[in-house]
Amino acid sequence: MSKKSLFKLDRRSIRIRLVTAFIVTSVIPILLINIISYYNTSRLVQQNVERMTRANLEQTKVSLDVWLDSYEDILFQVYTDDYIVELVDKINAGEDLANNRKLLRKTLRGLFYTKDYVKSISVITESGELAFYDQLTASTTSTSWMDSIAMSQEELYAGISRDNATHIFPTGDKVVFGTNSCYLFHIGHRIIDYRNVKKQCGVVMVSIDEALLEEICSASTEKGLNFIIDEEGTVISCAHSEAVGESIYHEDADRREKEDAWRRLASGTGLLGNGELSIYSVHDEKTGWEIIRATNQEELVQGLHQQQKLLVSITLLSLLAILVIMVSQVTRMTGSIKGVVETMRKAGKGDLTVRVMPDDTRPTEIEIIAEEFNSAMEKLKQSVEKQKNAEIAALEAQINPHFIYNTLDTINWMAIDKDEYEISGMIATLAGILRYGISDSNGVVQIREEVDWLKQYVFLQQTKLKNAFECQINAQPELLGLPIHKLLLQPFVENAILHGFEGVERKYRLLVDMARDGDFVRIRIEDNGCGIPGEIAEEINEGIFRKTDDRNHIGMENAITRIRMYYGNQARVRVESQSGAGTTVEVRIPIS
Repeated sequence: MSKKSLFKLDRRSIRIRLVTAFIVTSVIPILLINIISYYNTSRLVQQNVERMTRANLEQTKVSLDVWLDSYEDILFQVYTDDYIVELVDKINAGEDLANNRKLLRKTLRGLFYTKDYVKSISVITESGELAFYDQLTASTTSTSWMDSIAMSQEELYAGISRDNATHIFPTGDKVVFGTNSCYLFHIGHRIIDYRNVKKQCGVVMVSIDEALLEEICSASTEKGLNFIIDEEGTVISCAHSEAVGESIYHEDADRREKEDAWRRLASGTGLLGNGELSIYSVHDEKTGWEIIRATNQEELVQGLHQQQKLLVSITLLSLLAILVIMVSQVTRMTGSIKGVVETMRKAGKGDLTVRVMPDDTRPTEIEIIAEEFNSAMEKLKQSVEKQKNAEIAALEAQINPHFIYNTLDTINWMAIDKDEYEISGMIATLAGILRYGISDSNGVVQIREEVDWLKQYVFLQQTKLKNAFECQINAQPELLGLPIHKLLLQPFVENAILHGFEGVERKYRLLVDMARDGDFVRIRIEDNGCGIPGEIAEEINEGIFRKTDDRNHIGMENAITRIRMYYGNQARVRVESQSGAGTTVEVRIPIS
């Protein structure tokens, strides 16, 4: 950046400051009077409404969860009771149904009066039998609320027994008990036989009067109305009882549609007058229900006029503070920015050692920019150094292999001069093996390249061991062009050659066969050597390798690890062997 552009920037900054000063001294005070008045009024209304509403909803939610937990104790006493499990098992087995149902109802009756608002305790067995005890129809053989619920007995059983959780669901329609009627909601749980927790025994349901929910909601409804809606948009509880069981919106309704429905429901009760309603909600994770609070806004604005007295003083104080802060901050900020810009200009010219010195007087934002600049410069410096080191290492890595190849080539010509053609052939083969292995050892090649390299490796081993073994390497022609990772099979071949001779007097043979098997390449390495104990072979198949200093065993472990790393769970390695009977290694890799 030139001095001329900097001069323009400074002039532009002065112009902005002058315009800002004018706005602050003339326009802002007028706007502040209106904005602050509106803001304070709105904020006070909102704060009052939200504070009272949130506190009410949270209190209601906590009370609801506490009460439901207490009723779940009845469920727990039923589905964990060994005697009840025994009776249910007998009913499922068809043993003396009438007497066992009677005994079960008698047991349920002992739990019935432990809690208020309980209208029925029912058990549905795995065999489809129903046993229950309720307040008004204890001597009957069927419950009246079953006829009102939308789900069938089979659907209830399937829904409750699918897991080990407590399920909560409403009845829907009003339930009639003799001459009385009420709305119910139900909690259910699978009966558990702790001798066999996976066994399906039956389910237990406790039916509770909706009046419990209404009492919880009405505990703190001063200047407001609480009601409960389930996930499907059905009214679970409301002071206006005629609305209970009514579906006020679809399950897939958006937030705005839900709030409109809640507002219509609250207005329809006639309990909150005709003023504008504020609607707030909280989601109860335990039940999946939405607890809604409706409040009349007009009743919550009584303290607003008191805020008007603060208007003038707030305006004057704000104006004075803005002027003072503006002058000081602009001056400090301009100086800080110029210092940072100057340092950045030096870095742009190639000086990577420059840093912005810390200054506690800078604004926080400018200090953050300075710190980030210093951090970026440090990372850039380190990156340049790493790049130089990498280039040096790359040159060294090129020098070392070339040195080895040139040395082997020199030894090869020396052998030729002395007519040591066998030695010359081995050196040439070794050089080829080294070139293949050193160059991108984890790379991917065609199968024909891997086969050619493997033949060279076997040739060296045969020469070293004076042709003490025969080796045959076969590969289907259609496989030769397929990809495979380098040096994948060498550890298995090496292990067979070096370990198979031990204690073997017969002619040693080694076979490497590659064939296509569907979407896989099947590779078999077979030998007729001394083999290994069957239990060790099974350990290898299970991924267990005994600790040993033997390099070949380690190489075999590494080879299996590489195969699984390259090809994942699709690859398979299977070792079959017995002492004295040879060893077979089968490798299956997917065709990519």
